[in-house]
Amino acid sequence: MIQLRNIHLRRGTKVLLDKASVTIHPGEKVGLVGNNGAGKSTLFRLLDGSVHEDRGEFSLPSGWRLAQVEQQMPETSESATDFVLAGDTRLMALRAGLDEMVARDDGMAMAEQFSLLADAGDHDALSRAQSLILGLGFMPDALDQPVNSFSGGWRMRLQLARALMCPSDLMLLDEPTNHLDLDALVWLESWLRKYTGTLLIISHDREFLDAVTQVTLHIEHQQLTRYSGNYSAFEELRAERLRLQQVAAERQQGRIAHLQKFIDRFKAKASKAKQAQSRVKALERMERIAPVLANAEFSFEFLEPDRIPNPLLSLRDAELGYRLEDPPSTRRILTGLSRTVLAGQRIGILGANGQGKSTLVKSLAGELAPLAGTLTCGKGLRIGYFAQQELDVLRPQDSPLEHMVRLARESPAGPASSATEQALRGFLGGFLFSGEMVHQRVGSMSGGEKARLVLAMIVWQRPNLLLLDEPTNHLDLSAREALSVALNEFEGTVLLVSHDRALLRASCDAFWLVGRGQVSDFDGDLDEYQAYLLDEARRMREERREAGAKPPPQPVKATPLAPPSAPPRQNAALKRRITELETSIEQLVTERDQLQTSLGAALEPAQRALAGKRLKELQSRIDEFEARWMDLAGQLTPEQAP
Repeated sequence: MIQLRNIHLRRGTKVLLDKASVTIHPGEKVGLVGNNGAGKSTLFRLLDGSVHEDRGEFSLPSGWRLAQVEQQMPETSESATDFVLAGDTRLMALRAGLDEMVARDDGMAMAEQFSLLADAGDHDALSRAQSLILGLGFMPDALDQPVNSFSGGWRMRLQLARALMCPSDLMLLDEPTNHLDLDALVWLESWLRKYTGTLLIISHDREFLDAVTQVTLHIEHQQLTRYSGNYSAFEELRAERLRLQQVAAERQQGRIAHLQKFIDRFKAKASKAKQAQSRVKALERMERIAPVLANAEFSFEFLEPDRIPNPLLSLRDAELGYRLEDPPSTRRILTGLSRTVLAGQRIGILGANGQGKSTLVKSLAGELAPLAGTLTCGKGLRIGYFAQQELDVLRPQDSPLEHMVRLARESPAGPASSATEQALRGFLGGFLFSGEMVHQRVGSMSGGEKARLVLAMIVWQRPNLLLLDEPTNHLDLSAREALSVALNEFEGTVLLVSHDRALLRASCDAFWLVGRGQVSDFDGDLDEYQAYLLDEARRMREERREAGAKPPPQPVKATPLAPPSAPPRQNAALKRRITELETSIEQLVTERDQLQTSLGAALEPAQRALAGKRLKELQSRIDEFEARWMDLAGQLTPEQAP
């Protein structure tokens, strides 16, 4: 078990933990919560050995293997598959050892090493690594692409897959959902529920914590408090605890006042001096119960729109996508799109990553012009647009005050009748930008601070249509709750892309599904959408099993984009080659399994060495054929894909 006893931990001059104690038992899944700056990430650094306690005792079982997501951006030209596969450090060490034994032709050592490799899961390591990559939202053609070819968010997904690949007794995950869409998040929840080690998670996604954790560890006032249950249970238990604490504090204050009154009244009387002195000692010995101090919570509201046109906007026979310059071309993402956004609608936009959710929102916001068709805006339409990347609308070198001054000049719709500097400072103060923070460069701010500035700018413009693309990515739990409350009270129309299911449930009453180049109504709620994703993944696995195919499962995608169609004759040839590969793979796997069984029998050293060499050759051929299978299968039309 993990034990902290009277731990004192500081970061610089700031004390984070003071005489804090807690025990975490093997196999527990723990959510670590607390305000930003309370010390959650520093506690992770204590657990992974990066920092040490200043005082107290910290113990972790010796021999426990640790897995965590590296925070630095990976810079390597190796393929996504190889990068994730290397996360299994034990397997990599065993493979390196085998190569050395082969080089010196040590048959006995090779036989033992093959046995260790089999125990380490060498036979299915490639498929496990690729399953992790695909489960986190990558398409099959990404498996062999170099890591450096991906954007920052996708590289962090590879870091997460690499951590999941590592065999571990303790896993530390710090905000693992930040770069995931809803599909990948559902997959990750399912994976973590099956994880058998001890798990500690920092997350601002309450439904994710509810789904995965059974214990909540709260950091507050330099103390660690353990609660049984997930995040929702923690909220209820903590509220009751605070209520009882307040009652006890008020009762104690009454007793203190009573004792002090007696002391003040009789301390000068000789006949009562002894009793008065005993009460003075009682007050000195009394352990004070602190009254409950309410933390200042962030809250805001969207202003009532001046007017709301109906409809607000409409798309007719539209094609949405990107115009590329080098070489000049167009990339169509969504086609044949006819949609109308009406006053008062609250729409959640669902769909797998890469299907076109952000393209749709950017087009509606006017950031991308339609490639074809028409986009018609209602008279008086005023859009509040939250881009997934805050810096799309922020200037890193400017301060919050400079952003607001510029916005006040451009937008006469602000809440202040006179946009003086003092009025703008006061407005920013409502979004927790006070004092010198109004002059701080935006580029040096945290993600949460940037998100709050974007929200402030949106509120100032008094929009009647909100287009929000992943607005919660950098918001903590209290800020997410504030956004949820504000959206519920907003009188305009909302279109929301988010992987925060609590926000979607609270803010949306209808859903659009983006996929296969189309946008359609999703007739169901989020629970049905989540079940649909899991059913899709199960159906795809069963189809592959029935076909006898061996490649790793495809990613969980509700509605994948169809690849360009191949000519029928070409499809027939591809189909024949795929069938031949499947037959070869099946034969190779049968021989491999037989060899693995024979290695467990009493063989002569020379025989074991030969069997070991053959086993390695077979696995190499299987990996090669499976890679060819995936490449060929990706060239088929959806109707003929295996």
